Parts: sequence; structure tokens; C-alpha cells
Amino acid sequence: MHMAQITVSPDQTVDDHTLAPIRAIDPHLVVVFGPTARFHSPQLANALALALPDSLRMGCSSSGQIDGLSVLDHETVITGVRFREAALALRSERVADSADSAPAGRRLARQLAGTGLHTLFILACGVDINGSALIAGLAEELGDGVKLVGGLAGDDGAFERTFTMCGATISDREVVALAICSESIAVAHGTFGGWEPFGLARRITRCEGNLLFALDDEPALAIYERYLGSHAADLPASGLLFPLSVMDPDQKPMGLTRTILGIDRERGALLLAGDLPSDGYVQLMHASTDQLVTGAETAAQATRARVAADAPGLALLVSCIGRKLVMGTCIDEEVEAVVDILPAGSRIAGFYSNGEISPLLETVGCGLHNQTMTISFLHERT
Repeated sequence: MHMAQITVSPDQTVDDHTLAPIRAIDPHLVVVFGPTARFHSPQLANALALALPDSLRMGCSSSGQIDGLSVLDHETVITGVRFREAALALRSERVADSADSAPAGRRLARQLAGTGLHTLFILACGVDINGSALIAGLAEELGDGVKLVGGLAGDDGAFERTFTMCGATISDREVVALAICSESIAVAHGTFGGWEPFGLARRITRCEGNLLFALDDEPALAIYERYLGSHAADLPASGLLFPLSVMDPDQKPMGLTRTILGIDRERGALLLAGDLPSDGYVQLMHASTDQLVTGAETAAQATRARVAADAPGLALLVSCIGRKLVMGTCIDEEVEAVVDILPAGSRIAGFYSNGEISPLLETVGCGLHNQTMTISFLHERT
């Protein structure tokens, strides 16, 4: 693998000169993560298309970009990769609204029929979408043998408008998917949170998809606001600091966390990033910087255990905006913890998201996660 990476400041123009280090390796794949301001015009996509017409180009807006050991708020990170041999395909599908999430997943999967893919790296719009329904639609068509990884685009925690890029097109409604079909390219993964539950486990007594209406037969919003106390005045933004742990009917954790993306005061409901089981329980969670850094280390250790050799690769990190808010100026620590564990010489790129897509630690299947550090490590088999 040959890899190159550049960081572009807000006042820099992306052009042939800027992209020279990327062009020098003649990349098969180019991945871009940046602030929403960079995606408001077609200049970025057009410049990449002119300079790198033969490369597959994908990217998204985020709530913070990861470049090596740093987390950047305003810069754009562009990473190019050339593989020894590459069988890759890039596809996209429009999601009309949240209700279209599962159908869009099925439509996208049908575009990839017969390609022989083993891993799908997904960048999806991050608002007005049901991430778990999107994944369910993909999995329904692709089957359990395909690994799904990636995340939902961010917009610095505003939850108003996010962007994805597929080739020369930038959109606020597209899901973009990179199909990895080459057996010479392996993808190791790991995901973990580090959040700690507190308070009572509450039974879900009414929910519809990703809308939570009632807990223990009481409006969910009323219960949530009581727990949050003074933080309730800052909803829905403060919901990023207090996600929900999802449990099964026996009150056993399912390994899923759900973030509150919005509130419906008229109906007393919480809008979540993904679905909930209608017969399950939820419990509030909180975390410290040390707990979240330990969670990132756990994700990295799980990833490293799946890598057979010490050869460097490309680590695509997708972490959550909620983690960034909790850790504040210490946010670099979770990235540093990951870098210390992965093979030396690896390239690190990634973004802070509105939702993370990854298999659980012990499975091949996939789920939508919130408040986790997820890692997809692309490396070549020897």
C-alpha cells in the first residue's frame, strides 16, 4: 500500500498544487473529511475530479476531522491510497427522508449485486435518516457475510444539514458506499464506547422506530428531563452528553447506545439516531475522559487482534460528536490511544459523526452505534 495525506486550511483552495502529494501516488481511493463550510460549494469535488479523474473519490462533512494524532475543527483532511491490486466500486443512493432509510438501503445493495464484495464502507447523510433502518435494508439484501462499516456525516453538533461526496457530486441526501471486493484487501474492525450506566432501567412502553414516546407508561421526554436537571434547558444538544444504553427484555445490555438527536415537546417524545426494541429497556449513561480513552483503547485492541501482520495500513476512525463534547480539549487523547496500538507507520484518518456503523466486537453482522469509537483498518494480505 502507498498512502499520502494532506491537511487543507479553511483559507486554502483545493487545486492541482494542493493535491500534488496525493497525485504523486496515483491513488485508487481518495477519502475526504471536512467541515460543512467546505462542502457548501462544488469547488472541492470539481478540483478532485480534475486532479484525480481515475480515482474513486468519497467523503463527508463532520464535527471534527482526524489527521494523524490530531483532531481538527476547521481543516479538511484528504487521504489517498494505492493498493497493490484493487477491486473496488463506488455507489450512491438518495434517501428521501427518514422513512425512506430502509428502502434506500435495499436499493443501494441491489446496485452492488454480483460484485463479490466482502466489506462495504458507508458514509451517509447525518440528519433526517434512521441509521439502523438503513443498515437493516442493506443487510436484508446483502446477507450476513458482508461487513458494514462507516458512519453518518456530522455538522458540528447542529443536526441541521450534513453533506456526503460521491465522485463529482456533493449532496445532503445521499448515502455513499465503497464496495471492497478484492480478497487481497482485508478490513479489521473494532468498536467500543466506555460510557457507564446510571439511574434506573426503564421499560420501553411505546416506541415507533427511532421515536421513543413512553418509558414505564410515562412520557419519555419528561423522565429524561428530570434526570438531566439543569442540563434539560439545553436539549437537544445536551442529549449528546447523556446517551441511552439499550437492554433486552431481561435487562441485559445489547451492546447498543442511542443518542438523542431531537425532541418532540408536543408528544413528549425523544428522536433517537436509530431504532429501539419495543419490548426492551433503556438506562441513561455518562462518562469521563479517562473512561472514553479506555474505550478507544479497547476498540483499537480488538482491531489489532484481527490484523495478522505488522504491516501498516489505513485506519479510518469514526467517533461520535458526544465523545468530543465530553472530552473537550483532551479529545486528541482518544486518537493517540488508538495510534499507540495499531501497526507502526499506519495512516490515520477519520471524523466525528452523528452515528457509527460497525459490527459488534464478536460478530460479522452490523449495527448502528452512538457514542463509540469505531475503527476500520484496511491492509493488504501478504
